[in-house]
Amino acid sequence: MLDFKAFDADNHYYEHEDAFIRHLEPGMRARCMEWAVVGGRKRLLVGGRINRFIPNPTFDPVAKPGVLDDYFRGHNPEAKDIRALFGELEPLAPAYRDRDARLALLDEQGLQGAFFFPTLGVGMEESLQHDPEACVAAFRAFNRWLDEDWGFAYRERIFAAPYFTLLDVQAASAELEWALSRGARLVCLRTGAVAHPEGSRSPADPIFDPFWARVNEAGVAVAFHSGDAGYHRFADAWGVGGEFKAFEYDALRGCLSASPIHDTLAALICHGLFERFPKLRVASIESGSAFVRPLLAKLRKAFGQMPMAFGSDPVEQFRSRVFVAPHYEDDLDALKQQIGAARVLFGSDYPHAEGLAEPASFVHELKGYDADEVRRVMRDNALGLLQAV
Repeated sequence: MLDFKAFDADNHYYEHEDAFIRHLEPGMRARCMEWAVVGGRKRLLVGGRINRFIPNPTFDPVAKPGVLDDYFRGHNPEAKDIRALFGELEPLAPAYRDRDARLALLDEQGLQGAFFFPTLGVGMEESLQHDPEACVAAFRAFNRWLDEDWGFAYRERIFAAPYFTLLDVQAASAELEWALSRGARLVCLRTGAVAHPEGSRSPADPIFDPFWARVNEAGVAVAFHSGDAGYHRFADAWGVGGEFKAFEYDALRGCLSASPIHDTLAALICHGLFERFPKLRVASIESGSAFVRPLLAKLRKAFGQMPMAFGSDPVEQFRSRVFVAPHYEDDLDALKQQIGAARVLFGSDYPHAEGLAEPASFVHELKGYDADEVRRVMRDNALGLLQAV
């Protein structure tokens, strides 16, 4: 399909059962993560409570890659429920947990390399935000497992992004220093406001500047990956809230307007983060691109109404500092018109059920992109994010 090897901005591993436990400080398991058998089934306890973010957090068996492709394109003519759409599960493949097996798979898929993100991990901060000390300890342990099993720049092909929580900015800054010393080239944060003893704060609040200043100095990119951003509280008002669960869908929840990535990027721009830290680059991963048009429209209007609130055009800030990995079913031509091909990332979400079974097949969605733009989206833009600025 391509005359070059693509670079995937959204790959995933399936965490080992000891991902949060192997390097956890003694005495912290009950406050962080531990396993228990409940009703004859192995369950993950987070903060002492059964966690349901992932239906089967052991990941064995697991859904086939891309099995929900039609569903996410809006095609379900037989009106099957989500369990039926998953079909028969399969044994966990070695490439989902072993980096050398994954390198061989990348070769088969025609991929030069990929950014790697958590599957379970992106749902854990929300469950521990009531206990910042435990949350920091859990992700400190997680990042050391990640470095040990996957590496932050393994063979310059697998770039696993360490995960940071801003619940404790001093701890986040220290953890960032450690990750940079281990070769981290990309860092991962969750979308949404940050819990704080005096009330939730924007991630661009100056109290978090020590962390952002070091990111800016190092020149590494920041990925905001979708996960549990706590937005179920917004949905509560409409009767479709409750605990966030992956692969549990509700039509109204999907049509409500609240968008964690929309609001996060709005906060970064409106609270001046890009103006304070001119080298900062941000990537939106696995949050689609439907939020882009309404956000740019709101930023344009806000700039017209309150130009004194911005040091420069907020729309241009977005277009120069934000990269977007759209869902494959999105209107990719419209996205190009909104932010330019140089800010669009190819992300397959492999090996998740809602992703692409063949990652590089994403190229077929790039209708209206010329050869140079295809190369940018399928490889060059992501590689550029790996280069420090």
